[in-house]
Amino acid sequence: MAQQLSFELPLRQAMGREDFMVAPSNAVALAMMDRTSDWDLCKLVLSGPKGSGKTHLSYVWAADTGARLVAASALEQHSLPELSQGPVVVEDVPLIAQNMDAQTALFHLHNMIHSHGHPLLLTGTGAPNLWGMSLPDLQSRIGGARVATLDPPDDTLLTAVLAKHFDDRQLLPKVDVIPYLLLRIDRSFEAARDIVERLDRASLTEQRAITRAFASRVLDKTL
Repeated sequence: MAQQLSFELPLRQAMGREDFMVAPSNAVALAMMDRTSDWDLCKLVLSGPKGSGKTHLSYVWAADTGARLVAASALEQHSLPELSQGPVVVEDVPLIAQNMDAQTALFHLHNMIHSHGHPLLLTGTGAPNLWGMSLPDLQSRIGGARVATLDPPDDTLLTAVLAKHFDDRQLLPKVDVIPYLLLRIDRSFEAARDIVERLDRASLTEQRAITRAFASRVLDKTL
């Protein structure tokens, strides 16, 4: 039988504070972000593995403070004066380690925001002193920031993350699917996101419900 064509529905990601699952692995980072007035020199680094909730927390903080969000790789000199007029989130800073133009722009943005007294949130993966900026003055300023760290998830949080990814995609897996996935996937947020995406694509293609047997077959094809 020919496979059904799959038509992907728009992914509805819930990014509000009420959608963020608080657990021991992220509670300290959330508390630090909530106390913006306590940030040394009005800046903070939010660090965690890919898919750990950095973007979600950034959106929560931006909603609370009125901050603008910008990818580090998208920073341009001409936009800095306007951008520096309020709080800013700069995402994925380690990705510009070899991009001198973006590093220079971030260095000037840092100084402008500091002179205006606005808070600056930087996100990335790993320890910021290992982000390897080729602009020494920028690396020094990043290294001087306090760090809020998102740790790998425990079972409770990973269960909630899997449930959220299914909900974002408007999927209704059978009740035994998530407990089964917990035993089979890597212990990471990225793995949780990836397996839900694969199940979504496979169920659309085959027009099948997401059952434990179906999940097992999809996992056996991808592991």
